[in-house]
Amino acid sequence: MKFALDEQQRDFAASIDAALSAADLPGVIRAWSAGDTAPGRKVWGQLADLGVTALAVPEKFDGIGADPIDLVVALERLGRWCVPGPVAESIAVAPVLLASDAQADRCAALASGELIATVAMPPQAPRAVDAETAGVVLLVTDEGVSEAAPRDWHESVDPSRPLYDVTATGQAWQADRERAYEFGALATAAQLVGAAEALLRDTVEYAKQRSQFGRVIGSYQAIKHKLADVHIAIELARPLLYGAALSLDARDVSAAKAAASEAGLLAARSALQTHGAIGFTQEHDLSLWLLRVQALRSAWGTPEAHRRRVLEALS
Repeated sequence: MKFALDEQQRDFAASIDAALSAADLPGVIRAWSAGDTAPGRKVWGQLADLGVTALAVPEKFDGIGADPIDLVVALERLGRWCVPGPVAESIAVAPVLLASDAQADRCAALASGELIATVAMPPQAPRAVDAETAGVVLLVTDEGVSEAAPRDWHESVDPSRPLYDVTATGQAWQADRERAYEFGALATAAQLVGAAEALLRDTVEYAKQRSQFGRVIGSYQAIKHKLADVHIAIELARPLLYGAALSLDARDVSAAKAAASEAGLLAARSALQTHGAIGFTQEHDLSLWLLRVQALRSAWGTPEAHRRRVLEALS
């Protein structure tokens, strides 16, 4: 069976690309890292206008109630453009945790983009991303889901993803925690695939321009093979990603997250090796994607943790 996105899904991805390509994301990311979230919130507003923030919100709460495939289509593009903020948490996880009549107003606010949420779910996601920025912080434990308040700040490898310890501040309610976790891991995997694709495209363009020993470096077989390996890793991860979106099975989600993590890491390494040390300087935009990949690899479960889940499911 050959799986392919339909025309509507491709158009949806193209509309996201069109909006984000005009948004100066490198500048937005740097502003977010410095504490100025206004440009980033404008980007989130554009995503809301496109329906991205409403995808996982049920229709009865003014959302779209879209298929997980559509969610993956959108999250892959957001990873491609390195959108700052609690992307997986607010767009994919919070709608699952807030899907009840008692939380109807918050669900509607998520769908409209008026509310940005973040989530901590120990031990898989022990700290909340952007807890000081988000309008609501959720803590998921064995007792259920509760509102939480940020405590200690922890520096992230990606300055645009500050991490916070959080403490519950209210009574817990019940929600589908298992499904929420699968959505978090799936959304993170989608962002990693998108980021890997961005790194590959940027590196290919750079290899066509940079010369060494009188030849563009893209003409050397070693560079061609390196970039081909990245392309293969991405194309191996993407079917696993969309297969996991179809099944939402824990084994499939973990296989997708592990493969996406490896594709992201290989893309980051190849990009840095091709660009040289300049690619990791703060002034070069490539560094933003390199750091994002490193942060997302461990978000919602490390590659090692997800490989263990796959092994346990197979044994």
